[in-house]
Amino acid sequence: MPEPDPLDPKETITPAGGGAMTLATSDAQTLEGGPIPGGTRSGKARSLWSDAWHDLCRNPVFVVSALVIVFLVVIAIRPSLIASGNPLSCDLAKAQEGSQPGHPFGFDAQGCDVYTRTVHGARASITVGVCATAGAALLGGVLGGLAGFSGGWWDGLLSRLADVFFGIPIILGGLVFLSVVTGGSVWPVVGFIVLLGWPQISRIARGSVVSARQHDYVQAARALGAGNTRLLLRHIAPNAVAPVIVVATIALGTYIALEATLSFLGVGLKPPTVSWGIDISNASSQIRNAPHMLLWPAGALSVTVLAFIMLGDAVRDALDPKLR
Repeated sequence: MPEPDPLDPKETITPAGGGAMTLATSDAQTLEGGPIPGGTRSGKARSLWSDAWHDLCRNPVFVVSALVIVFLVVIAIRPSLIASGNPLSCDLAKAQEGSQPGHPFGFDAQGCDVYTRTVHGARASITVGVCATAGAALLGGVLGGLAGFSGGWWDGLLSRLADVFFGIPIILGGLVFLSVVTGGSVWPVVGFIVLLGWPQISRIARGSVVSARQHDYVQAARALGAGNTRLLLRHIAPNAVAPVIVVATIALGTYIALEATLSFLGVGLKPPTVSWGIDISNASSQIRNAPHMLLWPAGALSVTVLAFIMLGDAVRDALDPKLR
């Protein structure tokens, strides 16, 4: 049999059963490890997480929002990097004065530098948002996952308990709960948000686990003798956690806005804690005389909340197969 010509655009392959089959060069390259749609050059398909990360890195909404969030987190950890002053150092002689050299945002009603307070206010707001989101996601995810996996009376009890918390207006609940808690520090606010925030996460986790446990790979693992713990941790949880991450990311921005609202109403964070909500509350009565007192902390709060919501939307688009 003559050797195939390497310059020939087609190659002839003789199957074991006889006969001949002509294979185009492009097809041969695909079998040899060429580009395969939905996978890598070696033919190995990307996982959900690597595929989602691949899409996120090419999404301008995700890139912009992530850069803004990284900047906010950095100044929350080290506000002295861009603001060297003391947010509690005030001079009544400069009360409500506008922008000056070295004080680009002007001064508030107590003569405090608005720029310094705006920068330092990021720490309290982001701390409340991150800690409350982590607590609500952990508590709601665990309870909802167990309810969706076990079912029965535990599922019914958790559902009725979540209905009770859903029936409490969150602002009214905050006024009642935080009015009896003294101190006005970060942790009572975090505890309140976790208390009323976990039911939403638990419902998402429950529905995701109920859907995942019906899949064939879970039934196959059960048939091979996998126990409940292995089924839940190794097969169900990794495939059910994506909706929880999406909801928690969007909720983080909502919790930051909630902290500012409660602080504005006087039941959240309290002085000497530096918070955007406190500064907005103090500036609301002087909006006509000194609008700069309200503009900068309110603008920082809006940008922060918007960045986290945009990040959550981008993560949702990347992780939801129906939107791909």
